[in-house]
Amino acid sequence: MKICVFGAGAIGGHVAARLALGGAETSVVARGPQLAAIQRDGLTIEAPDGARTVRVAAGTAAELGPQDAVIVTVKGPSLPQVAEAIGPLLGPETTVAFVMNGIPWWYFDRHGGPLDGRRLPAIDPGDAVREAIGVERTLGGVVYSACTVIRPGVIKVEHANNRVILGEVDGSPSPRAQAIADVLTRGGISGEVTEAIRREVWAKLMGNLSQGPFTILSRQGIGGTLADPAVRTAILRAMRESMAVAAALGHPFEYDLEKRVAASSKLAHKPSILQDLELGRPMEVEALFRTPLELARMAGVETPTLDLSVALATQAATAAGLYAPPAG
Repeated sequence: MKICVFGAGAIGGHVAARLALGGAETSVVARGPQLAAIQRDGLTIEAPDGARTVRVAAGTAAELGPQDAVIVTVKGPSLPQVAEAIGPLLGPETTVAFVMNGIPWWYFDRHGGPLDGRRLPAIDPGDAVREAIGVERTLGGVVYSACTVIRPGVIKVEHANNRVILGEVDGSPSPRAQAIADVLTRGGISGEVTEAIRREVWAKLMGNLSQGPFTILSRQGIGGTLADPAVRTAILRAMRESMAVAAALGHPFEYDLEKRVAASSKLAHKPSILQDLELGRPMEVEALFRTPLELARMAGVETPTLDLSVALATQAATAAGLYAPPAG
């Protein structure tokens, strides 16, 4: 199975290494020092289950050519570049799995109900991704993996419990998602398939939406941010608000929030959006923060804690020159 990972940063590099270890003919679309290092030395992961180096093809989409599947692991602000460049990877039957954080561009496609087909222009400006790739090819995806690029071509994986969850946009059974999941599982990361991908999107998003703004304000990792009792209480409120939005939209999920916060309190890891702020990279404010609150308004759910924390985080991102609200 030929699988290309589009975006070989921390998450994408980890996923690509697991695909290669699982037996896929793996390639990556990368750039800059990361591309040069992978081409020269291979792709290395340093993980709890050992350090591994794999050889994968690396280059541009035009150099790599048509694939059986493409896994997109870029951050939200890079989606227009994906739309522009991905064409050479797409054959007649190529599947494209978007394994990303936040509300996805396809969220209301094949959704059912009165909002079916609604567009999210802040996530996919000008329908660029929709037109370049199409909903028919698309799988939704969620990833749980705390990773950091510690030097070009080398990715440190902090925990042993890593998961990639894939699912069809319409909630149908998915042999094509299962095929990718099986390769990942063979490679040492849990590949899972769901018929409720929007529920999984919200379950992952809850952490990004509730904790991310506070780590931006504190300039600390999750554990350090939660050390203050007042902040801990506010984050718990934000989590409950996030769950209420998901439930109102028809995608409820259960979580022991106290247990979740207790586990997070032990983590030194900095969320990717805080890493982006510190490194001067574009920040995923729309997909992680602002669009979820737009959906809250659609669902008629009040989110006072999230409203305040997201507003302040948006101000911080805007002041740093790493986010610009869309026109209108």
